[in-house]
Amino acid sequence: MRSSAGGLGALKLDRRLGEDALPADQATLAQTIANTVYWLVLLLFVPAVLGVLQIEGLLGPVERMVDKVLGYLPNVAVAGLILAVGWLVARLVQRLVTQLLASAGFDGAARTYRVDTVVGRGTTPSQAIGIVVHVLILLPIVVAALNALQIAAVTGPAEHMLDLIIAAIPRIFAAAVLLGLSYFAARIAGKLVSQLLQAIGFDRVLVRLGMETQEVPETGRTPSQVAGYLVVVAVLLFAAMEALALLEFGNLAGLIEQLLVFFGEILMGLIVIGVGIFLSGVAAHTIRASKAWQAERLALIARVAVIALAGAMGLQQMGLADQIINLAFGLLLGAVAVAAAVAFGLGGRDLAARELDRWIGGSGGSGAGKSGQRGGSPAK
Repeated sequence: MRSSAGGLGALKLDRRLGEDALPADQATLAQTIANTVYWLVLLLFVPAVLGVLQIEGLLGPVERMVDKVLGYLPNVAVAGLILAVGWLVARLVQRLVTQLLASAGFDGAARTYRVDTVVGRGTTPSQAIGIVVHVLILLPIVVAALNALQIAAVTGPAEHMLDLIIAAIPRIFAAAVLLGLSYFAARIAGKLVSQLLQAIGFDRVLVRLGMETQEVPETGRTPSQVAGYLVVVAVLLFAAMEALALLEFGNLAGLIEQLLVFFGEILMGLIVIGVGIFLSGVAAHTIRASKAWQAERLALIARVAVIALAGAMGLQQMGLADQIINLAFGLLLGAVAVAAAVAFGLGGRDLAARELDRWIGGSGGSGAGKSGQRGGSPAK
């Protein structure tokens, strides 16, 4: 065993495979091969020892077991050779891809577009892509090694699973490319929308609505920047829906579609509420400018009424509890009507009584005068 380990160590196999940096308590590939050779040699000498000792009860089963192991060793050797060569090729391609991407400035571009946040700490985007290439190369090699073992009970399910994975690789690659291109397109579209809205004065929309006193809010994001960010999110959601459809995840794609519809309804509701707030300000300003009697109070009433109506319409557009909103709006109008009726009935009771007395008195006086005139004419 020591001679095997020494021979493999002389080949510097661990250093070539990049396993010299493993922890001290973890066995390297050279040590594993040396242990395997040691136990195989020991197994070959067991029948000879049992034959010398003339233990026939154990010699027969052991010989049959050794024959089966020896008959199966060529398959194991072929599978191990395939795995070893494939591992070396995959490792070499991984290093080449990583170095090519790093020298081409891929890591810097990933940091510019914040793609490096997707990978873990201590791993650059070029290294992550190299690991993916390494795994993709190993998959068909593992299938070939399993076929070389010729164990149907093991290789059948494993080969079927790997076939499914290999068949899904083109769809996964297409989905990844779609998401990557959509991310760059979304960032460009978000910047264009933000710049366009900023050029047309969209940042003053909150000031015009009376919700802010300055164009740049305390959060540091202007309305145009928020709109650009929403465009990025919307484009990425559409891309995620199409990517899931490529991967044949129909349920998840349908869920994202429902989420997009819900976000659209919320956006339309917010637009309705925003227009209502703007119109309420216009109505209040018009009433104040008229300088009518109680103009300030009437302006406040008009503003509150328009905002309440727009809020109800916006919430109904969002689809948030339509029946509750309709019931609440009807109860509100009914309460206002009842309050006005009660206020007029209690507060204007004396005025109403005087008016009724005057109407009734006027009707009685005119009737008495007419009867007096009719009664006095014969006296003449």
